[in-house]
This record gives sequence, structure tokens and C-alpha cells, in this order.
Amino acid sequence: MFFRSLAALLLVFTFTQNSLGQIDRITGLPFATRSEVVARHGMVCTSVPLATEIGIDILKRGGSAVDAAIAANAALGLMEPTGNGIGGDLYAIVYSAKENKLYGINASGRSPLGLSYDRMKAELQKLKRETIPPRGMLPISVPGTVSGWTELHKKFGKLPFREVLAPAVQYAEEGFPVSELVAYYWGRSVPLYEELPGAFLETYTLDGKGRAPAKGDIFKNPALARTLRAIGETNGDAFYKGEIADQMDAFMQANGGWLRKADFEKHTATWVEPASVNYRGYDVFELPPNGQGIAALQMLNILEGYDFKTIRHGSAQHIHLFVEAKKLAFEDRARYYGDPRFSKIPVR
Repeated sequence: MFFRSLAALLLVFTFTQNSLGQIDRITGLPFATRSEVVARHGMVCTSVPLATEIGIDILKRGGSAVDAAIAANAALGLMEPTGNGIGGDLYAIVYSAKENKLYGINASGRSPLGLSYDRMKAELQKLKRETIPPRGMLPISVPGTVSGWTELHKKFGKLPFREVLAPAVQYAEEGFPVSELVAYYWGRSVPLYEELPGAFLETYTLDGKGRAPAKGDIFKNPALARTLRAIGETNGDAFYKGEIADQMDAFMQANGGWLRKADFEKHTATWVEPASVNYRGYDVFELPPNGQGIAALQMLNILEGYDFKTIRHGSAQHIHLFVEAKKLAFEDRARYYGDPRFSKIPVR
């Protein structure tokens, strides 16, 4: 206990010194409070340590990098539900060293077939809004994440799909301690969603009445465990064509939603060619629209016209150029980006 306490004390002291503008004695850099992570055979990085461990375990069992990424992503949907989950979308760029090739996948979901443009405008008029609301039934599109998992696994996976999802299933059944930052955002999110229909409070609060998990509380999600197990055993078919799709269809019809089973059955993830620009000798890749990655490429093209060797980092001029480049790119994003099947997007 003495050495643990001493180590903790030294870490706090080092952080405090760096926070006051001191330079790290080893790296010569400010705010360097820990050593770099180095490894020979694989590395996993996520926002939740338990999810990172899951990814590393998958690699140790002979899984591919994509297997590890899917396993960690599934775990984050359980352990960090404030930021992601199987109700969302998935975008990925994967480098195949064997082929020396980049693959891009867009697993974002389409709008409901029954929600036309005119119908959407009518619904917005009822709500007395000009823009789609951030919550409720109206903004929900087909969840694409599971289709992204299955397509990526089909092409790059090594372990059976059910084994890739098994760690997330186990933690969902047995529980896990909620980490500090996730608990903070969880507590802020519950009041925003507690009025939604369905079993939100029952699922995401500890007392079923609105008490969000605090740091260190053990949280379980047995319903998600059953869903992930069914997805793993059917390679995603249960989610888009089977019992889970039937349940989502029934929920939408009962609560004024627009998605139907036909929307799930028609959904597919799409393999796409990454877009790129060369920035000062480096090729930088992003996915093309309907995602917004090319905004970063636009910013780089704008900024390449300036000599940053003569512009001090963090100076007023430096910040001004970056902010203005972002504003210009985001103007194009708002005006042009959309579904390439329905929009003419001047990507080049």
C-alpha cells in the first residue's frame, strides 16, 4: 500500500508541476505525464479500459485487427452507451498490408421508406420546427452498425463472429463497473431521454426510476446480451430479418415511429473508395459523402497555402487560419454533402 500511495502521490505531483507549465524531464515536452505505449504484435485503444482489454484478448486468441475492433466496439456499446451502440451507424477505413490497399465501408442507415420529404415537412410543421429534432421518433434512421460489423468480419475476420461478440455478451450479463467520465455523461443524459417511450428507464437506470449509475456502480444489460448473442449466432440476420427486426417494427408502429421491417430487410452496408489529398508529402484519406470526412481534406488543401514554419503554433494567426479554413469547409459541408445517389456532390 505504501508504494501504491507513493506512486499515486508522485503522479499527482508530476501532473501538478506540468500543469503549472513545467517541462517533462525525460521527453522535454509539456504535459507529458506518462510513457508512450509500445508493443510488437498488436495494440488496441478505446475510451474505456475494459473494452481495450477485450480487444487485446481477441488479438491474443488469434483474431484479426478487425475482430478486435468489432469486439471492442460491441463492448463500448454496453460500457459507453452515451456515445455509441448498435442503434447507430458505422464508418471504417481498413488497411490491408497483404494487398497494400485501403478499404472503406459506409454502414450508415437510410431514412424510412414511409417517410417521404413531403411527409417529413408535414411532421415538422406539426412540431412547429424548421429542422429535424435531435430526439424522438422522427430523426431515427435504419441502424447500420451491425451490417458494418458483419461485412467487415466477412472480409477480414478470423474468429467465429459469435466468439467476437462473446466478451460483450458476458459483461452485459454479469455486469461491469462504470467508469468515471461515462458515469458523468450518463447522469446528464438520463433526464433528456426519460420521457421517451419504451423501457429506457428500466434498462439504463439502476432503480428503474431515473438513478443513473455512478462511478464504480455495477451495471448489467441482459436485454442487450440477448440481442448481441442473437446477432452473433446469425451473422446479423436476426437484427435485420428476424425476431429483433419484428420487435423494432412493432415498437415503431406502437409509438408513432416510421421504421418498418422492410426498411431493415433492404438495408445494406456499402464498400466505398476512400477519397484523399496530399498534404505536404503525406497522402491523407477519408471516406466520401454521405459522411463528412472530406471536410478535413478541404481544410488541409486550404492550409497548405500557408508556411507554418514561420507561424508560431497557438498564435493568433495560427488559430485564425485554422478557424477560417474550418468555417469555409463547413459551409460546403452544409450546402453539398448528402447521399451521393440523390445529390450531385462536387467531391473533386
